[in-house]
Amino acid sequence: MAYDEIIDHYSALARAADAGRSVADCGQDAFEQGGFGAAGYEELGMLPEGAVRASLGCGNPVAVAELRAGQTVLDLGSGGGIDVLLSARRVGPQGTVYGVDASADMLALARRNAEQAGARNVEFLHGSIEHVPLPDRSVDVVISNCVINLSGDKAAVLAEAFRVLRPGGRFGVSDVVVDGALDPERRRAAEQRIGCAAGALPVAGYRKLLAAAGFTDVRIVLTADHGDGARSAIVQAVKPTAGKGLEIRPMRASDADQVLAIYQAGLDTGQAGFETVTPSWEGFTAARLPHLRYVAADTGSGQVVGWVAASAVSSRPVYAGVVEHSIYVHPGCQAHGIGRALLAAFIAAAGDAGVWTIQSGVFPENAASLALHQALGFRVVGTRERIGCHRGLWRDVVMIERRSTLTGI
Repeated sequence: MAYDEIIDHYSALARAADAGRSVADCGQDAFEQGGFGAAGYEELGMLPEGAVRASLGCGNPVAVAELRAGQTVLDLGSGGGIDVLLSARRVGPQGTVYGVDASADMLALARRNAEQAGARNVEFLHGSIEHVPLPDRSVDVVISNCVINLSGDKAAVLAEAFRVLRPGGRFGVSDVVVDGALDPERRRAAEQRIGCAAGALPVAGYRKLLAAAGFTDVRIVLTADHGDGARSAIVQAVKPTAGKGLEIRPMRASDADQVLAIYQAGLDTGQAGFETVTPSWEGFTAARLPHLRYVAADTGSGQVVGWVAASAVSSRPVYAGVVEHSIYVHPGCQAHGIGRALLAAFIAAAGDAGVWTIQSGVFPENAASLALHQALGFRVVGTRERIGCHRGLWRDVVMIERRSTLTGI
């Protein structure tokens, strides 16, 4: 189904709900048996009948969003407004809840429902979930209910969710996913039966796109089974926490000059590594994994003030979950918690990626680095004495590692 057809489809459903008719996004049997619509909610008594009638979701994201008073919330694909209104009650009069939807008819219905409910802390915006009409870092929580699966560009949706979230913000949605490998015919049948017009993501694919957007602490919990491998799921993730005025995000090619300049400044101290001159950007990227690369950037100027990245320790499959990392902070920005925030984000992302051991080598004279790593769970496993000659001196290297608590080893 094309984008315009999706809008027309949901606009028609909005008009039907507004006229007092029951609506369903798929066959009525599949809708009722799959727990779609208002079936997943327990707190509907104070909501307008029109909001309940227009509910087309596949779960209750508000129940897992951990909303608190005073927070700002965004609902992607807000439809008739049921999740916006429930969120508004949880964040209270000091909080704000935005709903964004591409259907003018759905927005009109949602606004009428909000007026009927007496909700003054809500605002419904016309726009697409791939291009959210809100500024960077403007919300605390992003929710959505069975909408992301409709998008033809899910990577853009997740990137937008990351963009509008403040550091430490949470992503908590209900969606439809594909669990396991399906042949194309079974997959198409399942998607058509439950209304996933643009195709549901496999669980592994969802995780990969969330990580690529910059999210960590990813959790996907499967709920209702719709047959043929299609499942409802609760999907949760976190935007890494950063210090005031900072954002931790994936490293980009456009960061190259700043990353290499920070790298060189670290090498110039004589305590950061055996190298004396940074490689080219091509050499830097070739030596490191394409994922697990992050920068800390100033939210005002965009200046990169620190970075962390990982390299594989071996090409042998048995070492697939073992990486070696490097972390560097701009010399003018040290002792501000940037290294700790970067390393914490890296550890969380490594756990999401199935890494079971993070290791590195540190000069024993680099006391600040050793203290940082030990504070975040690294242990000293030994010292390689006089392992290399650096600037005319034979240097020891302290070997440190952190074992994952997520993989059960």
